[in-house]
Amino acid sequence: MRAARTDANQSRIVQVLRKAGVAVTPLHMVGNGCGDILASFRGIWYVMEIKDGAKIPSKRKLTTDERDWIDAQHAPVHIVTTEAESLAAVGIKQ
Repeated sequence: MRAARTDANQSRIVQVLRKAGVAVTPLHMVGNGCGDILASFRGIWYVMEIKDGAKIPSKRKLTTDERDWIDAQHAPVHIVTTEAESLAAVGIKQ
């Protein structure tokens, strides 16, 4: 089994979301392509897949497992690379 990895920006994104009043549960350790975080804000759930925007585009691509997991969901999965994108995903404008 592979150790769970997080993108370099995940802790910053989680911190910014929590500061804005968003409840965040990390999911990256679930594996099998599951999204990185589950966020809850104003009674709505959001799943986010975090990619490191500092990496070159080819290193930000979804893995096969991530694409398959996202495709199997019956709800949106937000792919975010920045704190601003994560806030926008839950409807918080800066």
